Amino acid sequence: MRQLLVSVFGLLLAWTGVARAESVLVAAAANVTVVAEEIAAAFTAETDHDVVLAFGSTGGLYAQIAQGAPFEVYLAADAERPALALAAGFAVAGSDFTYADGRLALYSTTRDVSTGAAALMGDFQRLAIADPELAPYGRAAVEVLAALELTDTLADRLVVGTSVTQALQFVVSGNAELGLVAAGQVGGSGTHWVVPAEFHSPIRQDAVLLQAGATNPAALAFMAFLRGEAAATILRSAGYLVDAER
Repeated sequence: MRQLLVSVFGLLLAWTGVARAESVLVAAAANVTVVAEEIAAAFTAETDHDVVLAFGSTGGLYAQIAQGAPFEVYLAADAERPALALAAGFAVAGSDFTYADGRLALYSTTRDVSTGAAALMGDFQRLAIADPELAPYGRAAVEVLAALELTDTLADRLVVGTSVTQALQFVVSGNAELGLVAAGQVGGSGTHWVVPAEFHSPIRQDAVLLQAGATNPAALAFMAFLRGEAAATILRSAGYLVDAER
C-alpha cells in the first residue's frame, strides 16, 4: 500500500508539473528573429514554458492581429503599432514597454562598406531595403537616403523586401550588392557600417501583451522575462541598445 501511495504521489507531482507548463504565442518583428529565438530558449530553460514564435514585418503582424490572429505577445520593431493595438483594444492597457532600440547598418557580402556613406555613392547596381510602409527599418533606410541627399540618385536601384529579413536575404543571395538592414542581423561574412543614429529617427521597439494572453501564465511570465537582465544581455550582444544605453 505504501509503495502504491508513493507511486500515486509521484504521478500527481508529474501531472501538476505538466499543468504548470504552458505555451505562449509570440508575434515578433523579423529583425529580432535570432535574438527572439535565443530569448525564447533562455525563457523556456528557466520557466519550462514553451514559446511559439511567428515572424514577419511589424505592419504585417499588426494586420494579422487586427484580423483576429491568436497572438498573445507582440514584439514590434516600432512603438506605433503597439500603441495602435492598445488604442483599438487588442492589447492590455499599461502592458507596453520599450524592450530595445534598434540600429540600422549598411551591409554587403561582396563590397567593403566599412567606408560608410561613401559606399552608397559608389558603383553598384542594387540596394536592398525593407518596405517603409510595413517595416520601421525600411522607414529608417528611406530617412538615411534623404539625409545623404541620395533619394533621387538611388531611386531606380532599390530592391524592396516585405521585411528587413527579406532585405537581408537579397544581399546574402546576391540579388543586391548592398543592403540597409538591422545591425542586429549582420555578422559573420561580409562587412557592415552601423549608420549614425542622427541619420534617422530612433527605432524604438516596443512589446505589448495582447488580450489573448491576458490570463495566460506563460504570456505574463514571458513579458516579465523580457524586462529582465537575461533578455537584456542577449539583446545587447546582438547590437541593440537597452535601458541606459539608449
